[in-house]
Amino acid sequence: MSVDLGAITDRWLAEHYDEMVAWRRHIHAHPELGRQEFATTEFVARHLAEAGLNPKVLPGGTGLTCDFGPEDGPRVALRADMDALPMADRTGAPYASTVPNVAHACGHDAHTAVLLGTAKVLASATELPVGVRLIFQAAEELMPGGAIDAVAAGALNGVTRIFALHCDPRLRVGRVATKPGPITSAADSIEITLHSPGGHTSRPHLTGDLVYGLGTLITGLPGVLSRRIDPRHNTVMVWGAVNAGVAANAIPQIGTLAGTIRTASRDTWLTLEAIVDETVTALLAPLNIEHSLNYRRGVPPVVNEDVSTRMLTHAIEAVGPDVLANTHQSGGGEDFSWYLEEIPGAMGRLGVWSGQGPQLDLHQPTFDLDERALGVGVRTMVNIVAAARQ
Repeated sequence: MSVDLGAITDRWLAEHYDEMVAWRRHIHAHPELGRQEFATTEFVARHLAEAGLNPKVLPGGTGLTCDFGPEDGPRVALRADMDALPMADRTGAPYASTVPNVAHACGHDAHTAVLLGTAKVLASATELPVGVRLIFQAAEELMPGGAIDAVAAGALNGVTRIFALHCDPRLRVGRVATKPGPITSAADSIEITLHSPGGHTSRPHLTGDLVYGLGTLITGLPGVLSRRIDPRHNTVMVWGAVNAGVAANAIPQIGTLAGTIRTASRDTWLTLEAIVDETVTALLAPLNIEHSLNYRRGVPPVVNEDVSTRMLTHAIEAVGPDVLANTHQSGGGEDFSWYLEEIPGAMGRLGVWSGQGPQLDLHQPTFDLDERALGVGVRTMVNIVAAARQ
């Protein structure tokens, strides 16, 4: 006789919802940066052990996995990321970050609380339809992402499929969205350092005008990329930092540019570094300026596999009527993509907007969420396990 995981979830949430909110607020108040999530890892491991589970901390001491359920047959992985961002918390909430310039401004505190709640629900069931592996991952915000470390440590060994949810502040609480195919974009970062002999601004012809070279790259590189790459691939190059000089009448000897390149196409992502290198060299060639390019490959797009997406869709629909929502591919990057390079899986977007007031964006210091989303997340995750018999 199969266990009614829906009824078990209802009972658990009725009795423990406030406790789950407290977990999320504790993690929010005590954020840790990527590969420094020692206290968060210990917090999660302790609660899993209290539920009778056997968590295993990953090498390096941050992040963990936890297996339970049937040993034979398929095993589904459920993943949450745990790290925070290097920015101030300006929410003004009573549970605001107590760590200066570190904040959970991307919802990873909610991801962790949801997966921990899911673990408690599933651990209370007398039997499960499939084996389950929980992956509490470190360092999602550090490109190219802690998922690479988790995969290298064997986090996917024996796993059939993998699923995750990510907070979406553009989606109303009570809704969950997914789509087959690409749901996020590839994201790389670049830093270009220019070197010039420097000189007086009255005689730019006797030196290399480094600031002019920076301006050439600022406008030229995005412009060339827009002509070299199929516009249907939604490739966007945006600068985030430029630094050079201190005096109005002196051409500096060194300057730097830093920015990101994002693309919706995995095939384009594989060609970008070569195109950027070629373009930067060509743009600077007439200017007597030397340069070095540090191109940091980030993450490929998250590409939801068709069968896994159907399973996730059924899990969302089982939460209740009108829960399933539509979504589009975003320009953001997510290292969940590295898992999907290895095995099939899918990611969904968890609505966290209250429906009133501004829709605060991720990575803003004022970002916060409607905590009613935690229960929706748990129901969705549990339903994935119920739907994961194939």
